[in-house]
Amino acid sequence: MRMRIGVPRETAAGERRVALVPETVARLTKGGHEVVVERGAGQAAGFPDAPYAAAGARLGDAAEALGAELVLKVQRPSLEEAGRLREGALLVSFLAPASSAGALAALAARKVTALAMELVPRITRAQAMDALSSQANLAGYKAVVIGAEALNRILPMMTTAAGTLAPARCFVLGAGVAGLQAIATARRLGAVVSAFDVRPVVKEQVQSLGATFVEVAVQAEGQGGYAKELAEDQQRRVTEAVAKHLVSQDLVVTTAQIPGRPAPRLISAEMVRAMKPGAVIVDLAAESGGNCELTRAGEAVDVGGVLVLGPVNVPSTLAFHASQTYSRNLQALLGHLLDKEGKPKLDLQDEITGAMVVTHAGEIRKK
Repeated sequence: MRMRIGVPRETAAGERRVALVPETVARLTKGGHEVVVERGAGQAAGFPDAPYAAAGARLGDAAEALGAELVLKVQRPSLEEAGRLREGALLVSFLAPASSAGALAALAARKVTALAMELVPRITRAQAMDALSSQANLAGYKAVVIGAEALNRILPMMTTAAGTLAPARCFVLGAGVAGLQAIATARRLGAVVSAFDVRPVVKEQVQSLGATFVEVAVQAEGQGGYAKELAEDQQRRVTEAVAKHLVSQDLVVTTAQIPGRPAPRLISAEMVRAMKPGAVIVDLAAESGGNCELTRAGEAVDVGGVLVLGPVNVPSTLAFHASQTYSRNLQALLGHLLDKEGKPKLDLQDEITGAMVVTHAGEIRKK
């Protein structure tokens, strides 16, 4: 037997995803690993226990899954879960290290080597491991669906016996993975789509999806393809351009985020009040502070007939495919982390492993 891999049921409020799906479990068990899946771990995502057993997993309780040599999760462990990990274990999950001081201290106390999935570097060699991108793709799709449901009008142009209905106008702020998927989804649903990003390099991608790129004379591309924080004069130009464009829009999807920092503020309260009644804003950056000044995480705010939505943990609402893609990300990562004998090869100088390790040998390496 190579490694004992544990997959506990997620306990974070509202989390429906599971770290491994049966498809990936089958590959691991065929490779000689023992996989212990907590009973019911995949139920909320549409993966009952039977397919896990058929894939070669052993169904167990939380203690068995958390007590494995390698534990795979979606969300960071609670303090109680961290205390149940075996000393010196390997843990892989989303960890939100900047806001997880207590959890990191608990993991370090257990001498757990913890790898954060949000820290997978955006390099070619790590593309198949990039869980942020796989989950953002789904969030971008769902944001348009959420907005379309909340709108008081349809997205496509429609010709009826009563005359022609004009298509809705959709504006996407941020043309990263989530933004590009939002653009593609809104276009498929028939909206007239425009987009803005502080990185002019994405203009061609936006246009290739059939959307109009809103031009602003700024250049703010940071490391790893992410946007960087704007200077004051750049922020002023962006605000003016966005404000001018917003007044004619029906659906606005905001996706702009800066890793490790609060989301950039792109839409002020004054700009929302200038929009037409019936318009909808879906703010995918709600959990990191919001791109809109009026966004409240997990809430819907009505401002003079304009609805500002701040959905949280959007990928979890698509738990089946979110789990499937996350599981494949983990499979790719394990292919990098484990040697030919199936044992961990933790090279902290490696550009992938080193970037992801948050706690190791009793120390917190990143905060």
